[in-house]
Amino acid sequence: MVSSSNILSRAAVAALALSNVATAFWRMPCHGRTGLARIDPLVDTGEISDHAHAIHGGSNFGFTASYDDLMASDCTSCSVKEDKSAYWTPSLHFMYANGTTVVVPQVGGMLSYYLLYGENVKAFPAGFRMLAGDGRLRNFSWPVPDPPKSNWSPEESTQFALSQKALGFNCLNYKAEAEPTLYRHFMPDKKYLDANCADGLRLELFFPSCWNGKDLDTRDHKSHMAYSSLVIDGDCPSGFETRLPSLLYETIWATQAFVGAEGQFVLSNGDPTGYGYHGDFINAWDIDFLQRAVDTCTNPSGRIEDCPLFTIQDDSESNSCKFKMPKKLKDEDCAGPADGLCGNVPIQSGPDYASHLKAGKTESPSLSELPSSTVAPTLVPTLSYTSGGVSVTDSQGGGIVVPAAAATVRVADEAAAPIITAPAMYEADVEDSPKDGKSRSTSRYTSDGAEYHVVIEEEVVTVTATTTTTPHYKRSRHIHHRRSHGQGLKVL
Repeated sequence: MVSSSNILSRAAVAALALSNVATAFWRMPCHGRTGLARIDPLVDTGEISDHAHAIHGGSNFGFTASYDDLMASDCTSCSVKEDKSAYWTPSLHFMYANGTTVVVPQVGGMLSYYLLYGENVKAFPAGFRMLAGDGRLRNFSWPVPDPPKSNWSPEESTQFALSQKALGFNCLNYKAEAEPTLYRHFMPDKKYLDANCADGLRLELFFPSCWNGKDLDTRDHKSHMAYSSLVIDGDCPSGFETRLPSLLYETIWATQAFVGAEGQFVLSNGDPTGYGYHGDFINAWDIDFLQRAVDTCTNPSGRIEDCPLFTIQDDSESNSCKFKMPKKLKDEDCAGPADGLCGNVPIQSGPDYASHLKAGKTESPSLSELPSSTVAPTLVPTLSYTSGGVSVTDSQGGGIVVPAAAATVRVADEAAAPIITAPAMYEADVEDSPKDGKSRSTSRYTSDGAEYHVVIEEEVVTVTATTTTTPHYKRSRHIHHRRSHGQGLKVL
């Protein structure tokens, strides 16, 4: 228990943590997920994407979603009604030892930070789109954690290096000191996650904020943008002097629900390393409104409630907003359980650049089509590190963390507990108690006054071949719940 004298409010800690790098920002909660599907209107326009995405934002998302389409959305899964933008990243899945996969539950949906670094920040223009990260990367070329920025070599300051340093995999344990944002640039292996990350894994993606001032998009969806010299802060390079809001995506996945289960975590694009994490953004704000927000929503708390311009909706509205699933995908369930990843995406662990996956393909490539390093995937090594820093943590576990060697600040948040966004099939698969005699692992969550008990059970299914009978192990997940009078998860 932390005494009240040692507890700072979220707003106070936010101001403390950001005081040396930014004077204004807001944190956009998108607690609802509009869908989980193989749709990517940037990279695979008009086609079924080669891998699945967790999608948030405006309801008019689809194969060819445009600014005008999204602006005409009936609803948004984000907390501010004026924001109809589309935010999406690969989903995180757990693959059991036998190849069966299930999507990992999201905690609190997504947080998208609008950080206002630099001078004369301009709103995203109408029709603006961009992509951050490279889904085919399976390696990181520089030291982890990052050395002091003053010691970065010219190679470490290239746009390629900065884009790799813009990925973060934050091990969450609310009883320990918080790890700094973008501290680790790869996904820890399951053994490390089980032992150290009691509250899950937060995936972080920082987008470039320096714009060439003319192109709304480019063929690679990247060339019109550049990172500032220090990734999060710093100077914009020549030719990219126009400063746009700095976007940071945070998505928490409940990896702790799989403690004790044999297998590995893998992104939907077949990446077990995390180096290929990426994300997409299509702007869908009224441009004049967004510019007013950039100019006036400067409260250092980062709370959307502290900006009088925003029309805020409650979580029930956010969670009910869904896009219409295209007919091509109506029978595809990317949540699982399924044999392999949605779209039959192969696991490619690198370190070689991963093979190109053709949009719309639903059959696994033959081994001859893949790099030799992908035939026998291996788990990534565990990073040895020491953590530290000042934490800005809200009730969904999100927050900017800026390293500060001398500071030890903890936050106790009595607000609403995190929302667990689990597939509907899991919510319907409820039992009063698991059957006896089955191997299982459990996890508990508290959400909106209800306690959720997640049970992962092992079932034995007999598969008969021509002359042999082989036991085939599959897991099923059951969510039990009961009402609770508690205040929800406390972040200490």
